[in-house]
Amino acid sequence: MTQEIILETKNLTKEFKGFTAVSDVNLQVRRGSIHALIGPNGAGKTTCFNLLTKFLEPTTGTILFNGIDITREKPAQIARRGVIRSFQISAVFPHLTVRENVRIGLQRQLGTAFQFWRSERSLDVLDARAMDLLDQVGLTEFAETTTVNLPYGRKRALEIATTLAMEPELMLLDEPTQGMGHEDVDRVTQLIKKVSAGRTILMVEHNMNVVSSIADKITVLQRGAILAEGPYAEVSKDPRVMEAYMGTADAELQGAH
Repeated sequence: MTQEIILETKNLTKEFKGFTAVSDVNLQVRRGSIHALIGPNGAGKTTCFNLLTKFLEPTTGTILFNGIDITREKPAQIARRGVIRSFQISAVFPHLTVRENVRIGLQRQLGTAFQFWRSERSLDVLDARAMDLLDQVGLTEFAETTTVNLPYGRKRALEIATTLAMEPELMLLDEPTQGMGHEDVDRVTQLIKKVSAGRTILMVEHNMNVVSSIADKITVLQRGAILAEGPYAEVSKDPRVMEAYMGTADAELQGAH
């Protein structure tokens, strides 16, 4: 069973001056799965992500990755272990080309991490791999486009490519389809499904259609605590979940069937 669980939290709690943002969360993410973290606004989803990547220190509780206690490790150590997070706001360099952005993600493997003053030529060896990653995310034709000129949905695809460049064992995706039009949502959803092969993905996502179509397991948070957990078909029928989402998302939950 332990082999199957790649990430586990035990009684994970985060308090801010008398306010409990994350309360006693026991999360188990299975290796090779797509696991979605959902919940109404203010449910503690992003705080949870910040704890897992150590941008925040937990007040109490334990985080285990591959059975190793990483609770006290620094963000860089956790990234080196293969826990890589893609941010809500496209974390790319706007004035570099799409290919150059991916190449920066790949520099880590050369041991020249973020040394921008290195001669361009030393990075040429990374071009083939960069193009391969762009091909995976459907961005080959945009390789020489300056990133600032990319359409929004394609920027998110680039962000996934740069995350993949870091060779994640566990990818944390924070609202990957936020602010997208329907067509982009579909494209990015399919992309997440595609890149999940041989990887584990934990994602925070508002869009129920996305969650229902690709998530193997869903954890619903409310006021920082786990309200329900299980496959979408089960969770979406849970009266407590419907109540937590109240009316609007009730329709949203139903509409995703």
